[in-house]
Amino acid sequence: MSSRSFPRPLGLLAVGAFAAATLVAGAGAGPVTFGSHFHGNHYSGGNWGGYVSFGSFTTATAGWTEPSATCNSSNDLFAPWVGIDGDGSSSVEQTGVATDCSSGSPQYQAWYEMYPAAPVYYSASEAPVKAGDHITATVTRSNNSYKLDLKNDTQGWTKTTTQSLNAKHSSAEAIIESPTDSYPAISGGVKFDGVKFDGKNLADTSPQGLNADDGGSATWVPGAIGSDGQSFAMNRQ
Repeated sequence: MSSRSFPRPLGLLAVGAFAAATLVAGAGAGPVTFGSHFHGNHYSGGNWGGYVSFGSFTTATAGWTEPSATCNSSNDLFAPWVGIDGDGSSSVEQTGVATDCSSGSPQYQAWYEMYPAAPVYYSASEAPVKAGDHITATVTRSNNSYKLDLKNDTQGWTKTTTQSLNAKHSSAEAIIESPTDSYPAISGGVKFDGVKFDGKNLADTSPQGLNADDGGSATWVPGAIGSDGQSFAMNRQ
């Protein structure tokens, strides 16, 4: 799937992750491909948005209910994810679920990524996901070792991998992203819950909200953090 870059404010870095590649994550992995995934030094209007907190965090965790998506075009592609780094750094350690419309209908695929390495996708047979499933994602750092856990609470599976990377440890975030800058229609938006960084509620980590561009025609905006200090919704406006 081809990617498209976007104008950036002068002096801000854009870094690719979700590299254009098709990887096999064990036998039976699906042939999903993704275009470039850009990370900037904290500004709204890029191809990803949500809440980010700055600091050298060792854990980032969040849950979400995988939303029902309707494809507007075969270019539609988006993913909720949880990660460490990515904002203000050239490395990202992240895991989530991608919804890909290249076939004409939404296809869900679990993945993790240790950028600058390309993403790795779990096969649909070992890590199935469907709309309505509740997902919990956690990234845990110990020095330069990262444990990435992705759990489908509804279907009862967990995928865990441990990877190494010499990274900056600059931030932690809960994000939705479209590498193609083209989101499908998402009923009810994307709702995150249980967002904690280093065991602290999102609201207690000095979070900053980021808007995400939707092909220049609309904007995905993070709502206010809930009274529990751990939840928020991304809605198209």
